[in-house]
Formats: sequence, structure tokens, C-alpha cells
Amino acid sequence: MDDSQIPEFNSGSNSLLTDFYQLTMAYSFWKAGMENVEGTYHLFFRSAPFDGNYCICCGLERAISFIESLRFEQSDLNYIAGLHGNDGKPLFDEGFIEYLRLFEFSCNLDAIPEGTIVFPFEPMLRIQGPLIQCQLLETPLLNIINFQSLIATKASRICRAAQGDPVLEFGARRAQGLDGALTASRAAYIGGCSATSNVLAGKKFGIPVKGTISHSWIMAFESESEAFETYADILPNNCVLLVDTYSTLEGVKNAIEVGKKLKDKGYELTGIRLDSGDLAYLSIEARKMLDEAGFPDARILASNDLDEKIIQSLKIQHAKIDMWGVGTRLITAYDHPALNGVYKLSAVRKPGGTWQNKIKISNQSTKVTTPGIQQVRRFRNHSENSADMIFDVNIGPDNGEFKIIDPFDVTRQKQIESSTDYTDLLTPVFIEGQKVYTCPSLDQIKAKVEKEKQSFHSTILRLVNPHHYPVGNEIRLNDVRTELMIKARKQQS
Repeated sequence: MDDSQIPEFNSGSNSLLTDFYQLTMAYSFWKAGMENVEGTYHLFFRSAPFDGNYCICCGLERAISFIESLRFEQSDLNYIAGLHGNDGKPLFDEGFIEYLRLFEFSCNLDAIPEGTIVFPFEPMLRIQGPLIQCQLLETPLLNIINFQSLIATKASRICRAAQGDPVLEFGARRAQGLDGALTASRAAYIGGCSATSNVLAGKKFGIPVKGTISHSWIMAFESESEAFETYADILPNNCVLLVDTYSTLEGVKNAIEVGKKLKDKGYELTGIRLDSGDLAYLSIEARKMLDEAGFPDARILASNDLDEKIIQSLKIQHAKIDMWGVGTRLITAYDHPALNGVYKLSAVRKPGGTWQNKIKISNQSTKVTTPGIQQVRRFRNHSENSADMIFDVNIGPDNGEFKIIDPFDVTRQKQIESSTDYTDLLTPVFIEGQKVYTCPSLDQIKAKVEKEKQSFHSTILRLVNPHHYPVGNEIRLNDVRTELMIKARKQQS
């Protein structure tokens, strides 16, 4: 296939956006007569990214959209039918191709709403239904939720370091592909960014768009002053001047001269951008120059491979920076490029039967799964979240005081009074394939993130060495998990 034949992502069916083994397992379930056996799966992450403590749920709206459009078109079926095994014969029977042709999503899906702060091992999604359907959704759901949650979390950390200053997402040119750029812009806005440079993201999602000029604009003219004056004449109401093409402080002087001419015409110099050098020193000097020249409202925007660590350092140095343009290290989650989200089977039910708990055993303790049909209960002590309990909805928590146990350190236990206020986080999204959930607006999700941040003690969310937030399995779920682990290890011996 040459470049002219490469289809645009999202043009037509995306149902084959899955791993090959999902298809072969789905076929094997069908061939084994297990198409009506149901499973319960949970999507969760094992460790928080960026040496932090938490993650922000993101991507649910895109996941819903994917599920609603999940169907196999004729071109998909033709491709699957054309796949062959090592013997040269078709891998899949015609009956399975017909099964896929008639595919209709019929699962239950519960999810923690976008914008919610969550912690390791808490299920962000719970999906129940035919094993074949659940299996086919594993890869796309992980792809969507892992990436968007990662970027939203990175954005929240950067915005926390900025201490209320506007953070502009400038990462489209460094993003992982076109769809990656779009979804990352959305996630970054949810995480706290004020605007994006990505105009398509602005159009599709209603995110404010912001930008300045590049060095190439200035280099295209005989002098920096000419470049500034020309730009100011054309866009006097959007004039942010990049001052470091040749000499930063000389550039500030030239920007001030242009600012004076703008003021004579009834406009204001919006600001300047620093993109290189010692940002602390240069911003302090630039602020002095702008103030002395009568431009106290001209804002200083900084860019240049920023992240939360650099911004925090510049804040400590009392840099006079008003806005932060963050690109590569945000849009690519530079220091932690993937969230380790997984999707694990925890219970199976045959037609007409009851749910049977399942567990995966591993020599790595963090890879041992939790059985059952899980829900996350968040307890609140006055105005602050105090602990999260994972429990099995079929067992239910003890009627007396709640007790949670860290499944990887049984010495970490916490008693919670039964009268404590709580919220169960997993919310119905699809019931038997029918959507019952209304997605909030992007700005509502963004506002939820800010509210969530206020609901935790500040030490839980700090950037370095965050305080431990209590999360654990309810004692009866913990007992079931332990019994299944013992039983499974005995079977291995």
C-alpha cells in the first residue's frame, strides 16, 4: 500500500483496532461453544505515573463513542476471512465470520467518571457480558483510557507546579500521530491547561486556542524590529512577540518600542515570549524593562521544554513568568510514556449459572489479580476524602465498621466507621448494550478535576514524595482473594 492508499483514522470502521490474539481468542470461545459464557473484567493501573500517587480518569467519552460504533463492515469481514494459518488454510470458519457480521454490543459497562482522581488497582472500568465481546474490547479500551488518563495526569501536575498561572498546551508537532495530538489536547485541557495551539482540537472540542509567532517569521525580515512592527500592524489585538531570535534583552527593547506604537493606536502589547536561555534571569530583567517602560500588564510567556520540575524550580527562583507554554514533555508524557493499565478477568458465569470468581497468580505480587465483581467506595471525612475501599458487590461490605486491607502489605489496615459518608465511584454507562449515561461537557469535566484536587489533602497530590492515601480491599474480599491464592498455589504444587 502506497501513501495515497493509507486511510485516515476514523474513516469508516475501526473495529479491527485490536490485537490479533483478541480475534483468535474470540474465535476459540465461539468454536468451543462458549459464546454465551459471560465474564467480568476490570480495567485498572498498577502504579501511578511520574513517581506520583494518583491518576486522573480520562477517555470515557471516546470509549463510549468507540463502543457505539462497534460493528464489523464487509471490508473488515473480508480481511478476517482472508487470514491464513501455517498450513495455508483460512484461520476462521465462515460461521464465525457470520457471527461477527451480526455482532451487537450487549454488555454492561460501569465506569468512574472522567475527571475523577483514582489510585493504583482501583477499577476505572468494569465490563460484564459475553466473553467474546469483552475480549474484543480489551485493546481499544486500554488504548483510549491509558493514554488520555496519562496525559490528563501530566497536565494536572504541570498546572499544579504553575500555581494558578495559565498553562498553554503547545505539543501538536511532537505528538504521537494525528489522533494522538487531538486526544492529548483534550486530555491536557481536562487536566488543567487553559488553551491549546492545536486548532483542530479547538474546533472539535471547543478548547480555546492560543499562539504567538515563530523564529521563522522574524528571520524572514531584514530586522527584528521590522518583523515585530509588521506583525503588530496586522494583528494589533493579538500581539505577543517572540524576543529571543537574536538577543533576548535587545528583543525586549524592540518589543517595547512596538508596544509604544501600539499604544498610540489604542492597542496594548499583549506580551512577550521567552523560548531559550536562563528563563529565571531573563524573565526578571524583562519584567523590570516592561514595567519601567509603562507596560505592567504585558505578560511574559515562557516555553522551552518545560515540565512540572522545571516550572517548580523557576517558581522557587522567583521567575517573573505569567504563562507557561508546554509542549513535548506534556504531549508525550516524556518521563513516563505509558500508563501501565491492564484489563483482567475476575469472574465467569455460564448461562443460567452463578458468578465464579477467578484469579491470576504470579511470582510478582503486584501481578496477582483481585477476584469478584468490584466497586470502589470513597469515604469522606468532613470536606476531605479519607480512604477508598474496593469491595465485591455480590458479597457486600461488612454491616459493622468497614475494614480495608492493602492486598500487598497486610500490615496496612484501616478501620472506617459505618456512619462515614461515602460515594460509590463506578457508575452505569451501558446496561445490556444500551447507553444510560449522559456525558458531561468538557468544561464540566475540567471543573470536576479542580474540585477533586480540593477534596484531597495537599500532601496526597504533591509532586515529590507524595503522602500515602489509604486504598485497600474490603476485609471479606481480601479473605476471598487469599483463599483463591492458596488454592491456586496448591494446584500448582
